[in-house]
Amino acid sequence: MRRKLDILKWVAGVLILLNCYNCLAQNPDFTYKLGGKITFMKLTDAGVLVVANGEGLVGIKPGASQPHFNFTSYGKVKPEEMDFIPMSPYLVVSQGGFMTAKKSVIDFVSGKKMFGTEDNGWKFTNRCDVMLPQNKLVVLGSRKSGAMAIGLYDLATGKEESLIELNDPKKVGSVASIPQFSGRPTIIGNGLLVPTTKNLIQINTQTGKIDWTTKTDDITWVVADESGTEIYCFEERPNGDTKIFKVSNKGEILWKEGQKLKGRVVNFQILPQGLAVVSNVDNSGKSGIAKIASSASESKIMMLSAKDGEDLWEKAPKTKGYVQHFYVMEDGILFGIQEGGINKISFGGTPLFKKPLKTGENIHTMAMTPKGMIYITDSDANIIDLKTGESIWNKPIQYKKAKAVSSTYDKKNKRYLISTGEEMIAIDENSGDVSTLASYKFNEKEVPGSLTSRDGGLLLTSSQNIMMLNFDGSQKFHEYYKSPGKSTAGKIFAGVMGVASVAVASSAALTAGANKNSLGDYNSYGERAKIVQDGFSDIASASFTEMSKRFKATSATENYQYILTMLDSGVGLVKINKDNGSKEKEVLLKDKKPEYEVDEIGGMLYYQKDGSTIYAFDLQK
Repeated sequence: MRRKLDILKWVAGVLILLNCYNCLAQNPDFTYKLGGKITFMKLTDAGVLVVANGEGLVGIKPGASQPHFNFTSYGKVKPEEMDFIPMSPYLVVSQGGFMTAKKSVIDFVSGKKMFGTEDNGWKFTNRCDVMLPQNKLVVLGSRKSGAMAIGLYDLATGKEESLIELNDPKKVGSVASIPQFSGRPTIIGNGLLVPTTKNLIQINTQTGKIDWTTKTDDITWVVADESGTEIYCFEERPNGDTKIFKVSNKGEILWKEGQKLKGRVVNFQILPQGLAVVSNVDNSGKSGIAKIASSASESKIMMLSAKDGEDLWEKAPKTKGYVQHFYVMEDGILFGIQEGGINKISFGGTPLFKKPLKTGENIHTMAMTPKGMIYITDSDANIIDLKTGESIWNKPIQYKKAKAVSSTYDKKNKRYLISTGEEMIAIDENSGDVSTLASYKFNEKEVPGSLTSRDGGLLLTSSQNIMMLNFDGSQKFHEYYKSPGKSTAGKIFAGVMGVASVAVASSAALTAGANKNSLGDYNSYGERAKIVQDGFSDIASASFTEMSKRFKATSATENYQYILTMLDSGVGLVKINKDNGSKEKEVLLKDKKPEYEVDEIGGMLYYQKDGSTIYAFDLQK
């Protein structure tokens, strides 16, 4: 009898031990003991996890057993001392006071430091700008010799290509006579344009010598036409207005005086017909007489003469709000207003629509379709004929103001689908007939943030919910995973590098010289990914090539959603199949407020286990 009791106790003990083991966080695929207290970690566009600890910075690649770089030159690095250049492999680290500022540029894909002020003879720097797609670094500041200087570096190799000293430090003179850098430099062809408080300087990037200097004051930014022969300089004035100057590629002043504009220039397009300009006037901080005397808070659209800067339009189009969309078409300029309204005007200033189109507020989408241009706002949608501005359907599609708008095109059934947060509206592409396809309600008062048409149905997702509808609107499945708490709810989207956001982020960084204001097609996730991939492949660098390969793999990684939730034994992450709603994997973290990042493309979960340790879980297993 006693022996049986002993056996039962032993079995019970084993069961208790097994149960306790199951309550523990799962064993990670990789463990990184970094030393020093972890203060910050970020998943970059390249899939490299950059971690700041007490000793410096560490880089971790997906599936690597060890960090591939340790940057300890500056010791502890604070989050505010890091500048991640969007859609690139570069991180600029800045540390120290103004007169002793240190800067380094790290290629976190290769793990190499491509530039360091202390390694290249710089005492301090005013600016340190990464130039894409040229893949150059422009440094403006003071040398250890005391001379103010301009340096140009190749970021593919780290090699110094040119160094120009602007003054002789051995000669004693007035500090006021030394030019100070006033704005962002620009590379145009073989010329590096550098604005200072005294003049604009062009340096020949091939010879490393100054081509010319031109007297201009306090230029903030510079842009040129495609040929590089006509250069426009912008001075952003203290009162909120802007002044534009024009010079030739030889440094000659081409306008007798600068063109003064109300507000800050937010869009500037050099066209054969002239200079299309959008400026935003903001008098929200003004009061009394100053507010009465100032212009209304709104965008101003104008067309200036490239010859002398004079306004070519007798009457500018009214906006009564801020321009949210601005597109250059073959016959004129199409624009949409944040507060509602779409209009089109010829390059000569003549309205092209019979009358301005009234729309709801917040125009989420303006894009081309085979039938015309579709627009979607918080409360209405339509497809219009861009020649007349009139609807191709009998009437615009109106709905109750949406809590959150997302849309997709159902190719199989030739219809546009719009989720307003609580219902899905179906619009027949040919007739414009509208119907409510489905109504739904997500748990925790969430609303769908994404709507995607997949082979198996229509997918709606939010932070804690995932729902698939059949094409007839009936529910195929709805899976909900309780959020572990307000502090972590929704954080998954901060860690996931979604391609939709990537395409938006990359447009300005990777299309220098292109018309970023062309009206695009109503396209898909995969097409946006291809745009990003092509942008990377155009830059001659091993690190950009590696990033291009990463985004080539996106089609294989868009089949899962990752949700942080409360599992039976504690907080964890679940991997959900988007096509059937099944839970294919879960990772128990046993942490009420986990610090983590999810690499959706690379299929990795990074979790900060303690002050100096990071666990990595392979989510593709």
